Amino acid sequence: MSEARYAIGVDLGTTHCALAYVELTAGEGDDVRSEFCPIAQLTAPGSVEERHLLPSFLYLLHPDELVPGDLLLPWNAGQNWVVGELARDRGAQTPIRLVSSAKSWLCHGGIDRRAPILPNEETEGVERISPLTASIRYLEHLRQAWNQVHPDAPLEQQELTITIPASFDPAARELTAEAAEAAGYPHLTLLEEPQSALYSWIQASGSKWREQVRVGDVILVVDVGGGTTDLSLIAVVEREGALELHRVAVGEHILLGGDNMDLALAHTVAQKLAAQGSRLDPWQVRALTHGCRAAKEALLSKAELSSTPVVVPGRGSKLIGSTLRSELTRDEVATIALDGFFPRVEVSARPSVRARTGLTQLGLPYAQDAAVTRHLAAFLSRQAEATSDLDGFDRQLPEGASFLHPTAILFNGGVFKARQLSERVMTVLNAWLAAEQAPPARLLEGADLDLAVARGAAYYGYVRGGRGVRIRGGTAQSYYVGVESSMPAVPGMEPPVLALCIAPFGMEEGSAGELPPQEFGLIVGEPVRFRFFGSSVRRHDQVGTLLDYWDEDELQELEGIEATLPAEGRTPGEVVPVRLSAAVTETGTLRLEAVPRGGAERWKVEYEVRS
Repeated sequence: MSEARYAIGVDLGTTHCALAYVELTAGEGDDVRSEFCPIAQLTAPGSVEERHLLPSFLYLLHPDELVPGDLLLPWNAGQNWVVGELARDRGAQTPIRLVSSAKSWLCHGGIDRRAPILPNEETEGVERISPLTASIRYLEHLRQAWNQVHPDAPLEQQELTITIPASFDPAARELTAEAAEAAGYPHLTLLEEPQSALYSWIQASGSKWREQVRVGDVILVVDVGGGTTDLSLIAVVEREGALELHRVAVGEHILLGGDNMDLALAHTVAQKLAAQGSRLDPWQVRALTHGCRAAKEALLSKAELSSTPVVVPGRGSKLIGSTLRSELTRDEVATIALDGFFPRVEVSARPSVRARTGLTQLGLPYAQDAAVTRHLAAFLSRQAEATSDLDGFDRQLPEGASFLHPTAILFNGGVFKARQLSERVMTVLNAWLAAEQAPPARLLEGADLDLAVARGAAYYGYVRGGRGVRIRGGTAQSYYVGVESSMPAVPGMEPPVLALCIAPFGMEEGSAGELPPQEFGLIVGEPVRFRFFGSSVRRHDQVGTLLDYWDEDELQELEGIEATLPAEGRTPGEVVPVRLSAAVTETGTLRLEAVPRGGAERWKVEYEVRS
């Protein structure tokens, strides 16, 4: 690999992708600038334009839909699919051919993410692709767009950072890294999106960021994007006379964001049309949802608009013979978003859980409760002890505090283009703080809600070289592997499972943890299942800690791994005494290895998804 010239940040978002970069030979310290790479894409048949954002939509073309020249890009032509602006526009008219929310599907543990399942509804004559393939195609397009602009500095030879939700589990992280490698990204690092947003704020503030935060601050990052809500807490500590930032908590993976708001807006418009005597079928509702997304983005980004039309394509004489028209107003968008997604609640509120129907369609596991503020209340209450033993942190919660008290808040995600939404979160949070006699949280201004994540990822690539300020974080949870207890057979009773800590909270990327000399039995030569657990609240467990009991809310079981480890001259089913070692790779993925007693071989348990 040639010496890298740029640190490139790749925002692989649910609704948009972006590329930012920093020249590695740029100035030292805080005052370094990032730039954005224009992304060439089809905006209409035969029309190529450069935009800073690439919509994360892939449209599967009908063979007779466009002529070959309509799909001509600077680097290729002739494919039977298109990504970006044209894909989003075509998909609004023909949603059965549109692949969207691939990133959310990529982290869905209940499906085979390498299987061709998208578009989600199987339709005769429509090719389907996997969430992994869709991610690869977005990343390939970004690589080609970069190389078109920078032929003398190919993307594959630069320092690459790809952003992911902080709540991505090890399997989703591994899949993202796999997609990047398949798309021609040979060397990369994964970075959590809330951290990236804070890096962007630090860079935009230059050397003045230290004037806006102080030791003892707890920064709450609220990131509500197209498909997910990400919550993170970052503490400001003092080490050897200098300020340091430490990520101390990450929320659960919440599939709740702009996509949910689009559905709510579509329901509102459908009710308007129904009142006029026009009933929509499911196909039209899907098309209406994409139309509402475009209307929402227009109303949130253009202050001069008070309303915008929404068009629903017709379906022939049996249902509706002509195109239907309605409109959304700015007030409707604000009211639906505020009251439905950011209601005023008490800090004791918790997300509601409704009784589930026995049968359900296979789809994304959306959050059952749409109220972001209730999820925020649960997160802050759960993390009340997150800073209790943090070195260099000099502010403790008052006795009787029911939740961790943030002192500053940073917003990220396109949803917060509507200032009313960020103001509502500030109002609700400060009401909670006032009720416990805590000072109000202050807003960290100046975030670029569309491009902050890409910008912050590029800056992170720059500071990894030892320049600027780095947020200390490591793993967002403590990770454990299940160990089956040895016990006599008892009718109707499964052997208890112990949880062995293999990666403690905050274990840094690129580091390894050798477990104590205790040996465990590893079954080789026949199919076995490895069970994994994660905890965002057990911060004191060390590598080798063995748990025989835990509270229900302390550990959550993650996706398991099914594997057959080679017997290598041993009898299939033999139990081999092994010692374990674990590592967090440079990309932020988890790796577990087993070393047999007196042997030279090493069994590697890769954290991959099951087929």
